[in-house]
Amino acid sequence: MQSDKTISRGVLDDLSAFAAVARTRSFSRAAAELNVSNSMLSYTIKRLENRLGYPLLRRTSRSVAPTAEGQTLLLTLGPALDAIEGALGDLSRIRDCISGTLRITATRQGYEAVIRPVLSDFCATYPDATVEVIIDYAFRDLVSGRFDAGIRLGEKLEQDMVALPVGAALRMAVVASPAYLSQHRAPATPEDLQHHRCINYRMESAGSLYSWEFENGARKLKVALSGPLTFNEPELMLQAAIDGLGVAYVLEHEAAPHIETGSLVRVLDNWCPPFAGFFLYYPSRKQVSPVLAAFLTLLRAR
Repeated sequence: MQSDKTISRGVLDDLSAFAAVARTRSFSRAAAELNVSNSMLSYTIKRLENRLGYPLLRRTSRSVAPTAEGQTLLLTLGPALDAIEGALGDLSRIRDCISGTLRITATRQGYEAVIRPVLSDFCATYPDATVEVIIDYAFRDLVSGRFDAGIRLGEKLEQDMVALPVGAALRMAVVASPAYLSQHRAPATPEDLQHHRCINYRMESAGSLYSWEFENGARKLKVALSGPLTFNEPELMLQAAIDGLGVAYVLEHEAAPHIETGSLVRVLDNWCPPFAGFFLYYPSRKQVSPVLAAFLTLLRAR
């Protein structure tokens, strides 16, 4: 083949093999370095010489040395191969040294349950990475919002999302203060809540009040309730219940410390079974950034 023919991408391996033989002055040493057989290496060099149209190596029973043409090629080839090797090394180091910004949208409860427990380890392990958490109760479009991932309850995720469970099962709790219950009979069934001052939660994404969900055996209920107070922040709902302003429907683990101290009383416990907890979700496995992949690894390890 003539030397002025376009060289295919596969020739790069052949050129690397030639450089190894020329550098070591030995087919045996070069073959061991390249992890190929002597016969395969000899065939590779012969193929390259036939493609270029001139001999590259002068072989004797005792030595191997570049020809004049081989020496000329080697003078140009050596720095080029070093540059390629250096570039590949840089890419490997970039991959291993996680940097960049990880943007996550989450509810405050999602942050407390999922992100906060691993944040210290993540920051210590990847000091060049930046974490940006946007607390939001409405669903965000991850792509248009430039988010890497989001954290929400599993029941609210879109079907086209890749979702990773990142927390234990949760339970809801219906709670009120002792002062409130001293003036209002405790509800025995979810229907009894119609006669109580209920503290509501407004879902910003839907633009409506959240219907309280209950389950007891085969019975499942969704109860739309009215009351004097509505919030879009669960922590404020919990505080309003502690202040004796009504009955709240909140996550069990958030109410638990106040139940233990007696500032809240739990009712309808047998109507609040466990349900799937928080999920970390993102649009596609093909678009996972290195910084998100590192964060996912920590979550899986936990």
